[in-house]
Amino acid sequence: MSIADSGQTATTAADRIPLSLQQEFICLFDQGDEDAPFGPRYHIAEGWRVSGQVDVEALRRALLDVITRHEALRTIIVRGDGDKYQKIYPPSPPELLVRDFPVTGMSRNEQAESLIRELEAGTIDPGRTPFLRAVLGRFDDQDAVLVLMTHHIATDGWSMRVIIRDLANRYAAQKGYSIPELPRAPQYQEYAIWQKEVSGAEAAGSREYWQRMLQDARISAIPTDFLRSAGIPQSTAAHRFAIPADVISSASRLAGSTRSTPFMVLLAAYALVVHKRTGSTDVIVATFTPGRGGRRFQDSVGSFFNFIPLRTDIAGCTTFREVLQRTRRTCLDAYSHDIPSIHIFAEAPELMVPAMSDGAAPAVFQVFPDPVMLGDDVPGDLRYAEITRRPVSQRRTSATPDGVLWTLSTDPSGDVIGTTVYKRNLFRETTISDMAAEFQQVLRSAVTSPDAPLELG
Repeated sequence: MSIADSGQTATTAADRIPLSLQQEFICLFDQGDEDAPFGPRYHIAEGWRVSGQVDVEALRRALLDVITRHEALRTIIVRGDGDKYQKIYPPSPPELLVRDFPVTGMSRNEQAESLIRELEAGTIDPGRTPFLRAVLGRFDDQDAVLVLMTHHIATDGWSMRVIIRDLANRYAAQKGYSIPELPRAPQYQEYAIWQKEVSGAEAAGSREYWQRMLQDARISAIPTDFLRSAGIPQSTAAHRFAIPADVISSASRLAGSTRSTPFMVLLAAYALVVHKRTGSTDVIVATFTPGRGGRRFQDSVGSFFNFIPLRTDIAGCTTFREVLQRTRRTCLDAYSHDIPSIHIFAEAPELMVPAMSDGAAPAVFQVFPDPVMLGDDVPGDLRYAEITRRPVSQRRTSATPDGVLWTLSTDPSGDVIGTTVYKRNLFRETTISDMAAEFQQVLRSAVTSPDAPLELG
């Protein structure tokens, strides 16, 4: 899905498929600049280490199969003065670039990570489908790196896992392996239509919940180093760090003993960092939920995620365990009232005011599930392992529309890999790295001694 009608020939020019509620919400943030949701830098790039000899032409055909299977990868969002709507285009082959890695002093892991960073720092044309680009980097005949890049308007993190799973299946089919056809995947336009049909009455109770929960609420905005009014050109950077496996194991044990989830433990620790940075005990942190309406659209590709604010009052908490208990209650209530973001913000129109001030910016906190390994159950002669361990920070990466985006991802080693994406026109690198170090310190202390006395400022 893209910035506007690019002049490509649509399957049915008269088709005016309504936007999903997620797409309508994203349109609210359209500023027309490169780092905005409809800009060329708002994309996702993910990489997989591929073991086995890759047939490039079979891979090319498999990529086309995936684009044919998932309409979202070839759907434009038509915008302008009139109504906004979706328009689906016929399948067309994606760009597939093949490179042979040179012999250098870098390790293969370092070269693989460098390739992903290079694509993250690049662009993807938001005005032309399909919104899928692939780069195959080859070390030798049996070892390669496959990087897939999509525009974020067309996909989310869950979708990338669907894409690689389907690509592995279709590659095996293109190579002549006898495998069952993939079951039909519901299309994103079906989701948009279904969503409008069910969102009215079913969302009413949840909208009342959010109205009560967010009464007089203001998002917890982080003080910036530079004023927006300074006019510094926008750019997005990424600071990366690793949380050791022993800390994560302790967090998982604490989660189990408190009927929480590891995400709740991590979020509770992050709430303490936000409190230290803002001085407020009314902590409101935004996160994302899958937004896929149960199981019906789990195998679909599109931009499904919901942006929801988690409000936790930590005033009076004397231990981390108490902070975790309140965080758990917040999460359970919020998830049971998960509705499209546009409905939530309609009930709290003043929520984001602090994040739009001259000297503050919002921060979003999310935790990704285990990586997709695509092991022995994948048909064919290739094996795929998602590249999650990426320790190198970078000064140019995929855009985030504003502020700071924290993403914590599980690594097969047991570590959690943190990526903090931030606006360089708002924050110094040292501010972000200090905040990440503070988070790790708070987390380690919290999961080691959850009942130690806690002093809130």
